[in-house]
Amino acid sequence: MIYIIRNNQPFGPYDEQTLLRYVNEGKILLHDKAYSQSNPNSINTVGYFLKAGGHKANIKHAGSVIQQLKAIGRELIVPKQIFSRKEIMKDSRLLWLALLGLSPAFLIGLFSTVPVITFYVISLYFSIIWGLFFFYFFKTPQIDTKTTIALFFILQLFVFTVWDILHLPHFPGINLLYSLTESKLVILRLAGFIFGVGLLEEAAKAIPLLLLVYRAKEPYIPQSMVFYGLMSGIAFGVFEGVQYQMTVNTQLGYADAFFMNVARLTSLPFLHAVWAGMAGYFIAFACLYPKYRRSLYFLAVAVPATLHGLYDTLGWSIPGLLLTLLSVILLMSYLKQGVNYQSKLSK
Repeated sequence: MIYIIRNNQPFGPYDEQTLLRYVNEGKILLHDKAYSQSNPNSINTVGYFLKAGGHKANIKHAGSVIQQLKAIGRELIVPKQIFSRKEIMKDSRLLWLALLGLSPAFLIGLFSTVPVITFYVISLYFSIIWGLFFFYFFKTPQIDTKTTIALFFILQLFVFTVWDILHLPHFPGINLLYSLTESKLVILRLAGFIFGVGLLEEAAKAIPLLLLVYRAKEPYIPQSMVFYGLMSGIAFGVFEGVQYQMTVNTQLGYADAFFMNVARLTSLPFLHAVWAGMAGYFIAFACLYPKYRRSLYFLAVAVPATLHGLYDTLGWSIPGLLLTLLSVILLMSYLKQGVNYQSKLSK
């Protein structure tokens, strides 16, 4: 005699002939759990016990395909609630997944005739995803949605004005530092990337953070400023990504252009965010402990600019990739030791 288990509840016992009949009628499934009455620990499937008893199931068909479809009914294929907004909103998980999964297709379809807008809106799409991750991991009661959105777009406007309209990298002195990045000597390239590219870009990302704490009605805790720093970095990454996709990447071969476009939408904006997050961390400490503000403001730019310059010099080599991981670990360490440093600086 055989017991059937469904939803952790035993049913039966059934002799093998009865069990075979129920299987053939579709009332019991071959892969239903079962066990022998004589040995409760012998848990296996119905199919296993029928085969062991020398029985072969012959499940009946409920007529032809047409007859089966009629019996099933159209409700299984096109449920009535598909057109009911109330029913749809009861469980909106798939709608959110659709928004996440189909947005790029809609954006490309709507803006494909204007490449620069296409690149920008796709970059915005990825930046929103990053922003949601950052909010989930770094949210504090001080974080405000309007402030986050304003910081994101104001930074892009600022960078567009400084880089594209004023052409800051071409200013005397600055253009010399930028030219060093093309040097054959590693030490000169490093100097160009740190004091030219890194210093300028990290300072630009730190400016909205300084304005934020200047206008604050209460001191920001380090975690709040790290979040705003991350968003500032993502905003810069969006701007830079569009710039490269419209210029440098168009000169590359198909494979290289594809890889770099993906990088400009994913990993590189994330790196910009991590470095700007460090700036936010030190700026928060500078505001909390104004006695040390000079050195802390210096660190807010110097640390990310140095990491930025080192990464640009090393590129996609193994040491360069390890440096990206080090940047993330360093930011994590800052946040973990923040409480200890607050007690140290308050003495």
